[in-house]
Amino acid sequence: MIVPRVTDDLRRRFGQARRVAVLTGAGISAESGVPTFRGGGNATLWEWRGRPVSELSSAELLATDPKTVWEWFDYRRGLLRDVRPNAGHAALAAWEKRFESFTLATQNIDGLHAAAGSRSVIELHGSLERGRCVRCGAASALPPGPLSALPPLCTCGAPLRPDVVLFGEMLPPGAYERAEEAAEACDLFFVVGTSAVVYPAAMLPRTAKSSGAFVVEVNPEETDLSARVDATVLGKAGEVLPQFTTS
Repeated sequence: MIVPRVTDDLRRRFGQARRVAVLTGAGISAESGVPTFRGGGNATLWEWRGRPVSELSSAELLATDPKTVWEWFDYRRGLLRDVRPNAGHAALAAWEKRFESFTLATQNIDGLHAAAGSRSVIELHGSLERGRCVRCGAASALPPGPLSALPPLCTCGAPLRPDVVLFGEMLPPGAYERAEEAAEACDLFFVVGTSAVVYPAAMLPRTAKSSGAFVVEVNPEETDLSARVDATVLGKAGEVLPQFTTS
């Protein structure tokens, strides 16, 4: 069902829900000005310094040229320094306090959900603001501003790698399992700003629906997922999500 706005029926379902789970993707961050890699915004990055982003963000390049990978990720960190959460991020942070059970899983690595006030975010693909030691495995917050040494070092003296999921890598241990558990247990599931084509995250709305949840998609345009959900609200997350709590 495609609807151009949040209907009274959707507000009623929202108001009666006890267990809510949400999956967000690049679209919600694009509204804040974060460049995307798969479309969905005016600032789509396909390559940098003449190299495709799929190569720059790959486990293969990290193994052979970690300095270039770090230069790429530090450039991306710079793009986010003046970016702020939008009304969609703020709405989700407010929802967290509303429900008996609320789970927010994101494919984004920009930290905007936390900046908006969300306290417990499942970062399926990691975070741009952390490094992870290649020897001891410890995660460390990166200092603000451009990095002075590439790669940066762990306190144990070994190099850090970006604490993000690169092409060719698995998700962080336990992250998907926690999101899947929430999808199986929720009675209302939202897909926001993503066409849900990247696996395994793409399985979450399908898992929720097969487990009996009502699934709502919020995207500016129809996607391949639209035919599989219960309702698709066409519009930007920052405009649509606040409507669920306003009459």
